[in-house]
Amino acid sequence: MRLTQKQTEAIKILEDKTTNELLFGGGAGGAKSTLGCLWIASSCLKYPETRWLIGRAVLKTLKETTLNTLLEVLKTQGLKVNLHYKINYQSNLISFFNGSQILLKDLFNYPSDPNFDELGSLEISGAFVDEANQITDKCKGILSSRIRYKLDEFDLIPKILYTCNPSKNWTYSQFYKPWREGTLGPNRKVIQSLVLDNPFISKHYIENLKRLDKVSKERLLFGNWEYDDDPTRLINFDSINDIFTNNFKDTGSKYISCDVARFGEDKTVVLVWDGLKIVEYKVLAKSSIVEVADLIKKLASEYRVPMSQVILDEDGVGGGAVDLLSGCKGFVANSRALNGENYTNLKSQAYFKLADYINTNQISWPVIGPEDKERLIEELDQVKQQNVDQDKKLSILPKDKVKELIGRSPDLSDALALRMFFEIAPRIKTRAAKY
Repeated sequence: MRLTQKQTEAIKILEDKTTNELLFGGGAGGAKSTLGCLWIASSCLKYPETRWLIGRAVLKTLKETTLNTLLEVLKTQGLKVNLHYKINYQSNLISFFNGSQILLKDLFNYPSDPNFDELGSLEISGAFVDEANQITDKCKGILSSRIRYKLDEFDLIPKILYTCNPSKNWTYSQFYKPWREGTLGPNRKVIQSLVLDNPFISKHYIENLKRLDKVSKERLLFGNWEYDDDPTRLINFDSINDIFTNNFKDTGSKYISCDVARFGEDKTVVLVWDGLKIVEYKVLAKSSIVEVADLIKKLASEYRVPMSQVILDEDGVGGGAVDLLSGCKGFVANSRALNGENYTNLKSQAYFKLADYINTNQISWPVIGPEDKERLIEELDQVKQQNVDQDKKLSILPKDKVKELIGRSPDLSDALALRMFFEIAPRIKTRAAKY
């Protein structure tokens, strides 16, 4: 089978004993899926009775795309179905004559299995994830922990190959950006493979890429990870990631901000601030307003936060918690913007201020857990200006639209935005009836 120079380079990395994770790709037509299928198939033949995984976010798509590539690779290797290997489409299993297996797995983050228990019982020898930008960081971590099957027997190390096109998620923050800056860890490698690196691709394929819109062309033809596919986005992606490493010492005033959820819906998020640095936070599910109020009283006492520097979302049931916390501030999202500024409402004003503070690296949240970090990145990436081409007051994408896009309420980012009230109106010391 003919290989591109980039594929040959990748095969060497996949065979070494030092690299656990390889990200291969960066553009369409770079022979990404072919590389993954070739590596998995070769490993099955080389190491008898081992078990390997090919995964993608949606199994149906995997069967329609990646599996076809795998079958073509097996054919070029002279392997014949029912002679050298068998396919069970019901169990999504490919079995080879030497006892090795390939598992085809759905890696989507389904609400019914948020902890990926489906992967919990797996024992595999290695994995290839196609279009890895479509899976979550949590899924990646759990999948990595499953690579332990017959490693010692064949002197193997845990190894995952990720292929993808440019995307602003963990593939960017954990792989491409550190690689670009020269800070990528020794156990990880990145190979940028573009369509022009593939001498076997059809010239018509390249011509089709050249006719794409500007943003798609930057991503898929030129492999540009720094593209901005949405000019309405308010927060720079690098700045979002900087929130978690901005560990400056802040000895400012103490604050508490809280986004209160309804019973059985969304989550209540309580943030404790030292200036603009979050020093502790709580995420509560199915909590009553009394429980929320009691938690805030406890944290306020522990961190010496005066009630005049506590703010809660007063819309809906949050108003009940505000009533239980005498002297605190109540935030009404649709109330008018403060100081006569040109925003449709107070919530838009707070989010524009939050975007400015994040983009200038003034916000720090070093204590955030890995799952909440991923959720917050997803939420902040949806902070966008609405009606950007119209001569109207400044407004952000409404909450119901954000919920449609990410499948849940942006509770963490809402709690962040509430803190901006004190930056917009720092001289207000007592709670007004409504803001």
